[in-house]
Amino acid sequence: MAKLVFSYSHVDEALRDELEKHLMPLKRRGLISTWHDRRITAGTELHGEIGQHFEDADIILLLISPDFINSDYCYDIEVKHAFKRHNKGEARVVPVILKTCDWHDLPFGKLMATPEDGYPISKFTHVEDGFYQVAQAIKSVLKELGATAQNSPTDNTRPATSPSFVKPVDSGPRSSNLGIRKEFSDRDKDLARREGIQFLSRFFENSLKEICARNPELEQDFHQKDADSFEASLYQNGQRVCHCGIWKTGGGMALGDICYSQSGVSTNSCNDAVTLEDDGTMLGFRSMMGGMSGYGRDSLLTCEGVAEYFWDSFIRPLK
Repeated sequence: MAKLVFSYSHVDEALRDELEKHLMPLKRRGLISTWHDRRITAGTELHGEIGQHFEDADIILLLISPDFINSDYCYDIEVKHAFKRHNKGEARVVPVILKTCDWHDLPFGKLMATPEDGYPISKFTHVEDGFYQVAQAIKSVLKELGATAQNSPTDNTRPATSPSFVKPVDSGPRSSNLGIRKEFSDRDKDLARREGIQFLSRFFENSLKEICARNPELEQDFHQKDADSFEASLYQNGQRVCHCGIWKTGGGMALGDICYSQSGVSTNSCNDAVTLEDDGTMLGFRSMMGGMSGYGRDSLLTCEGVAEYFWDSFIRPLK
């Protein structure tokens, strides 16, 4: 799994959100994880946190616009950090042209930009067409880097400091069928379940805070019942409109390994669940219901995929 980091101006946040939606198929398949500075939690030292994520990134997207170029932080700090790693061959920098601006003579002007011919996304008759081109460009980068689908939080055979993609031996023809069978121990599976519920807990807590920050009429309540379960609620003008409980069962229940219920944490029923499985090459979670568009029972989900799956169900009353 390759880590993708966004460098952007907050003025362009809505466009960044839309781009992230178009990259979701790559996230669902476990090919990428994404990060941007809106995921920094309160009390964290900003510059150090951003710098660490840039240092860990495999792909850095520069979302180019007049506001991006006008931002001293974006231009003088993030762009320099990105190019330092790009020039060393440690990461790939990809300029994404959001809006019309004079970018060709700047440092990122020497790189191949997307959409095609550097045509600004905002100029497309349907911006979805521009975002689609960007997503296809990222797919091509992933193929070149040799990225493979992985559930990184549960892969305990790879050192934490190792890169998340493998550089091909050469650029000549090769098979894409390079995965080999792996054996996963009971310890691997227990850790995967534990890390799954821990990821879901952080994801929901941060998502509740973010959606309320963007929508003043919303209030939230997050309750960590114990290490293996939590409940989440959203209130609109004081009335509860969204509620769920999510918990880890321990792997021994017919309900599944991680359960979701609109009634809160339960011991005997749920609305949906995922079960931990392996496909011979990786550990991942499989939806037992597969009831929502884009999440079939045939697909293994990463921790992030499960989180988005349950979050989609949670906020459905607000859609």
